Amino acid sequence: MFQETVTILESRQVADNVHTLAFASERIARATRPGQFLNIKPNSSLDPLLRRAYSVHRIEGDRVEIIYNIVGQGSAIFASKRPGDPLDVLGPLGVPFHYEGEYATAVLVSGGVGIAPMPVLGAALAALGKRVINIHGARTAGMIANDGRLIDPRFATDDGSLGFRGNVVGALGQYLEQEGAADLRVFACGPNRMLSALGGFCNARGIALEVSLECQMACGIGICQGCPVEMGTGDRKYTLVCTHGPNYDFRDIILDSLPSVH
Repeated sequence: MFQETVTILESRQVADNVHTLAFASERIARATRPGQFLNIKPNSSLDPLLRRAYSVHRIEGDRVEIIYNIVGQGSAIFASKRPGDPLDVLGPLGVPFHYEGEYATAVLVSGGVGIAPMPVLGAALAALGKRVINIHGARTAGMIANDGRLIDPRFATDDGSLGFRGNVVGALGQYLEQEGAADLRVFACGPNRMLSALGGFCNARGIALEVSLECQMACGIGICQGCPVEMGTGDRKYTLVCTHGPNYDFRDIILDSLPSVH
């Protein structure tokens, strides 16, 4: 983990209310593993006081990128940043995806800005020789950043304006009808309602599912105890998303214990 004041390289809008911000950091780029996140201070003042947590979206050399929606004061400040501006970044944080193992195909399922960890994860899986499929969903085509960042993408939109008409669970079902469910694992990130529906779908079919949880964090390093999730297995009643997650086997957690951020 490093704390650095980095320099912004690029800040742009890539879809309806979907923005990316890129900065340069050799240490953070080299240390980051798929599914880890950064805790970023919006500005140098005390308003807002707390950092914001964002999954690492892409890494290219020393370039690190996050992706986000504008939902409040902090993200609005990020959207106002320009190349050359400084940014206070803490990271990488959290436990990476558990993506090693003997399986042939990885299906990466995301909704909205749950797309965030998927390009880094997809690249790591492809490097291991896994077949990678991305299924990404949003309400409409205009909310999807369709610019080649995903490996073998299949899209789902609520209004049918791009790809499968419906949600990502339906799109996954369509994929499995065509390709089968043998020798695959599913990795997912998105709103809690999506993860809950996907978990029920995968559990009913005996498909391994790892989820990356979205939740509000304050410190990001386990001090404030502000991001607990209840465990359904193991010796611990609760774990912290920032230090034990954000990536969990869906069967190990009680997802309803985690407040939704949407």
